[in-house]
Amino acid sequence: MIIRDREPSVNRPIAMSSPDLTDAEREAVAAVLRTPRLSIGPQVEAFEATVAEFVGAKHAVAVSSGTAGLHLCVRTASVTDGDWVITTPFSFIASANVLLYERAVPVFVDVDPRTGNIDPTLVAQAATDLEHGGAAAKRWLPRKGASAEGRLKAILPVDVFGQPADYDLLVKTAHSYGLTTIEDSCEALGATYHNRPAGMLGDVGVFAFYPNKQITTGEGGVVVTDRDDWATMIRALRNHGRAPGDTWLEHSYLGYNYRMDEMCAALGRVQMTRLDELLAKREQVVDWYGQRLREIPGVELPQLVPDTTRMSWFVYVIRLNQAIDRQTVIERLSECGVPSRPYFAPIHLQPPYVERFGYQPGDYPVTEDLGRRSLALPFSGVMSEAEVDQVCQMLQQSLIVSDRKG
Repeated sequence: MIIRDREPSVNRPIAMSSPDLTDAEREAVAAVLRTPRLSIGPQVEAFEATVAEFVGAKHAVAVSSGTAGLHLCVRTASVTDGDWVITTPFSFIASANVLLYERAVPVFVDVDPRTGNIDPTLVAQAATDLEHGGAAAKRWLPRKGASAEGRLKAILPVDVFGQPADYDLLVKTAHSYGLTTIEDSCEALGATYHNRPAGMLGDVGVFAFYPNKQITTGEGGVVVTDRDDWATMIRALRNHGRAPGDTWLEHSYLGYNYRMDEMCAALGRVQMTRLDELLAKREQVVDWYGQRLREIPGVELPQLVPDTTRMSWFVYVIRLNQAIDRQTVIERLSECGVPSRPYFAPIHLQPPYVERFGYQPGDYPVTEDLGRRSLALPFSGVMSEAEVDQVCQMLQQSLIVSDRKG
């Protein structure tokens, strides 16, 4: 429906995102605080078991953040100095940063314009060329900061905005060249690809639970895998490198303090019992947005592909027509009490990547187009229909102002 010019039905500032919490979550955290066990306790173990059961994983390892989980996966995959990892430039920057932590080289590959997920056909081409070496490999490597003697070790796809990447093709490429597939599913808990759960589509997967995610633990994440050796190593690395059999002051590996505490785990346990409800509430907000925005000129709604048998909505991101001045729209919305954000800024054009690898505008045209036109609107499962109506009214008015300025 096209929204007519009228006074908004709600006239108050709207949050960009909000966690969906009840008294059950608050009581679960308070109950932990009434005990002396605030870390390395039964809540973490129970939360891990709940997540593992939900996705059908043999192992789930709770960590302090999704970024920590991805870093541990990179370490466990033996990615190290100068190694190449194929990944996406259209993501939150952490998915590439974890490679730099181990002095590896992110080999960026452009994305599918429909979903923003890494393009599996380009991944296959990149893997083939990198394995062959020489001039073929060079065209995929950055201008500087990457040795021609590097080795391709892994593929790290991201399930952008809660929609899984095309894993059948990605995993086929990985198997062809003996590569590890690390699934960044930090935005996609509850999503399915061909009815298979996100997080379980590669060798190892990672979820994250920041307050704007489908469930929250405040801060935290979980690594899921069916591989016993990976689970054992990740548990050791998250706990200062203590291997099974080590005493408190013995450390078999160089590890980290990447543990999740008991309060976060207790919060997560309750949230997991509500996951179907939480996903359904987010789907309702998506439906409200779609009803109001689909006929507004200059606005493209999120696209789902047939491979996605369930979308797990992390954020609600529209795309604006190229002729629209997005910054003017953002400023006008802000003046009306409606926050919005560009989503995502291309990783390869972030200062650390330009300085280290010499990336330039034009290197990944699809990513850059999405980076210019994408706009995240306020989104959470606790939004009311009146709030969605207010956002859409203000967006339509802001687009009119932008057109006038253009």
